[in-house]
Amino acid sequence: MGTLYYGDSGTPIGIEDRALAHLKIAITTKLRRGESFTLSWQHADDQPRGRSTLWLHPSIPLRFVFDEPEGPELSRTWVEDLMRSANSTGGIQLVPEQLDKEPISTPDAQPVQVGVDVQPIETDSSGRGAEKQTV
Repeated sequence: MGTLYYGDSGTPIGIEDRALAHLKIAITTKLRRGESFTLSWQHADDQPRGRSTLWLHPSIPLRFVFDEPEGPELSRTWVEDLMRSANSTGGIQLVPEQLDKEPISTPDAQPVQVGVDVQPIETDSSGRGAEKQTV
């Protein structure tokens, strides 16, 4: 059982490790874009009956703690379902996993495009970096 800590709340939220790993992808993707949204779930059987909703905002501290030292193989379908719900007016609805056969690929390195990701360095005739002159 993993734990989600949100803001300065002293009440940790227990979420199964595999579900928390998928939520982490969806949540961090939205927050990285500067987007706020809600996260809702039904209470577990060992908790008082009901459901809860959090308002997630990029400025509020968030921490994911996993019991398992190794991350699980992620389901592309489940992450896509969570992202679709994150983009809806109801926010992320923590729903049960729908198993798929293909794990999400994780490339070792992403290509860097000059002019898009980084700016080229101008050099002088000696091959050293030249200072740009602005007029």
